[in-house]
Order: sequence, then C-alpha cells, then structure tokens
Amino acid sequence: MDDIHHKDVVVITGCSGGGIGNALAKEFAAQNCLVVATARSVASMSELSNDPRFFLQQLDVLSDQSVHSVVSSVLEKFGRVDIVVNNAGVQCVGPLAEIPLSAIESTFNTNVYGSMRLIQAVVPHMASRKKGKIVNIGSVTALAPGPWAGVYTATKAAIHSLTDTLRLELRPFGIHVINVVPGAVRSNIGNSAIANYSKMPEWKIYKQFEEAIRARAFLSQGLKATPAEEFARKTVNVVLKKNPPAWFSAGQYSTVMSIMHHLPLSIKDFILRKAMKC
Repeated sequence: MDDIHHKDVVVITGCSGGGIGNALAKEFAAQNCLVVATARSVASMSELSNDPRFFLQQLDVLSDQSVHSVVSSVLEKFGRVDIVVNNAGVQCVGPLAEIPLSAIESTFNTNVYGSMRLIQAVVPHMASRKKGKIVNIGSVTALAPGPWAGVYTATKAAIHSLTDTLRLELRPFGIHVINVVPGAVRSNIGNSAIANYSKMPEWKIYKQFEEAIRARAFLSQGLKATPAEEFARKTVNVVLKKNPPAWFSAGQYSTVMSIMHHLPLSIKDFILRKAMKC
C-alpha cells in the first residue's frame, strides 16, 4: 500500500482507443503513475481494462454531475489527484458562415467548458494540498488560424488564453498549469472529424470548396503525422518534471506553425490560402 502513496495520481479525459489520451495514459502508467483513464464509454478503453495500473471511469465532460462523481470516486480511492490532463476534444470542420450554430456550441461545450468543468472540480482539492498540475491540450492551429477548421481553432485559442490566466491565478496555490500544444499527431480525431462532418448540411455558398473542406477533416492524419506514442513520451517526460515549463509543443508542423505565428498577417494569409485552396 505504501507504494501507492508515492505514485502520482493522473486523471486524463478522452482516453478512447487510438487517441492521444490513450497514448498519454499508457505512457504515464509506464512512468510509474496511477492512471485514471476516462472516456464517454468505458468500452472504448477496453485495451486498458485488465491492467491494474489503470482505474477506468466513464466521464462525460459535458455533465457537471459526471465530472463531480468521477472526481469524488478518485479521491475516495486514492485520496488525491496530482495531475489532470484535459485532452477530450472534438474536431469541427466547415466554413464559419454556414456551419450550424448548434455544432459550434457543442464543440465549445466539449473542448472549452468541458475542460473548465474538470478544472473547477479539482482545484479546491489541489489548492488545499498546495500541490498539483493541470495540463491543457491546445493546438498549433491556434497559432495561425486557417480556413475550414475555424470553430475547432477558436476553441483551442480559448484554451490557450484560459491556460495563461490559470497559470497566474493558480500559482499562489502551488498548482502548475501547462499548455501542451500538439502539431499533427496521428490519432483517431481524423476519423471522428469525418463522422462529425458527414452530419453537416450541404454547403450552399461554399459548394465549390467542398473538396478542400472535406480534405481539412483528414489533414492532421497525413503520412508525416507524428505517432501518438512518440508525442506522449515527450509530453509525459515534460509534465513529470519538478518544475514543468508553462508551454510545450511537439509533433509534425509544430515548428513551422510557431514560425507562422510570428509572420506578418499578409504573408500568413497567403500561405494558408494556398495550403487550404481558399
């Protein structure tokens, strides 16, 4: 039992098979952490189910009740939460002028308010121990927003902004806040993006761009995408440092996008228009 008291308890959202969260869960476990792997359906994490290093929990980040009951059961079982990784996220592809507002709202609800729900649920506990780490998964797309994924990019820009504020506000309570900014990492977000995209209405004024828009849903999953395991290994090494950095970026295009971020807008626009056929 003593051993358990020395291991970090890590809660991760969005751990379904094939995703970044799943790879992060395995890597934290490999680094001797106790991992609370969560997803909307426990069945989607079946490969983790027979391993004692994982405590699987059904968690819907859209529900206050679900978030609070998971946090309570983790505190009951382990007595603490050391690290929270807000990874659950959905892609949303389409032109901003035509995308249904309901799709915009549900993307913000998962990617932004879902993260805030979990943060508000764990902070009182972390603050009382003067110890904890909150890891928010942003995106390089927020550094240079392009066409067709504007809703997703806006949610990630919101996450970057909230993370910067949280880092300052939570510092007096001994809580580290880390913005992890993935480039193109191979995961199942491409498949779920296509599934979501198929529910979209037929574009009217953007009909001629249909092919370019559809291609955007697949974009991050090109041949050169960084394997999720490699991204997870680098990220976990950084997060587990005694004094982790405020910002960590890795994965295909992460360097290019940080350079893009500093380019004059006219040049940035030119590159993105060419790349996204807009």
